[in-house]
Amino acid sequence: MRALFKLDDLHFDREVVAITILSTLLLMVDYYERLTPLKALDRVGLYLIVPLLVIILAFRKRPAEFGFQLGDWKAGLALTALVIALAAPLLWYLAQSNASLQHYYARQWGTEAPVLTFLDLIGWEFFFRGFILFGYARIFGAHALWLHAVPFALAHISKPALETYSTIFGGFLFGWVAWRTRSFLYPFLIHWFINTFIIYAAAVASGN
Repeated sequence: MRALFKLDDLHFDREVVAITILSTLLLMVDYYERLTPLKALDRVGLYLIVPLLVIILAFRKRPAEFGFQLGDWKAGLALTALVIALAAPLLWYLAQSNASLQHYYARQWGTEAPVLTFLDLIGWEFFFRGFILFGYARIFGAHALWLHAVPFALAHISKPALETYSTIFGGFLFGWVAWRTRSFLYPFLIHWFINTFIIYAAAVASGN
């Protein structure tokens, strides 16, 4: 049975309302506040721990229903390998040819970069490809693939324009991988590779 509440003659699904309000607030808090000495740790708390607590304590559901599971691991690993193989040469070319990408990412390179991108993205991917995507899919079905990509794209504003323009389609692709595998893990692995690789490629291109 759907959990509904009424406002005058309007009926709302409680989980959809909660996910929409909470996800918007968490994005705002991430933008405006510093909660720990390390921004990546902030994002683990905001985008992984808080949604998991809401799922378990407020929604009274299993995290697996929101993609927090291995899912179809064979398809997941195959899709991850395929996307990485296709993305790597394109990312290398863009990092070599696009000055804005070089300027933004080259300064982030260091031996700790893979760890920082892991922490930065593990919650980020669960937030979009788990909490929002599967939370919306219960009501909106496959339309959730496009709906969840909108806040994902808007959250990239202030990053290089080329990257930001691509995110509505990139968000859909990441979402489709999660949808196909029933897990946020494989979009996370893809996104982790993409971010770490472009940081490295930009650093090489800029001579850092």
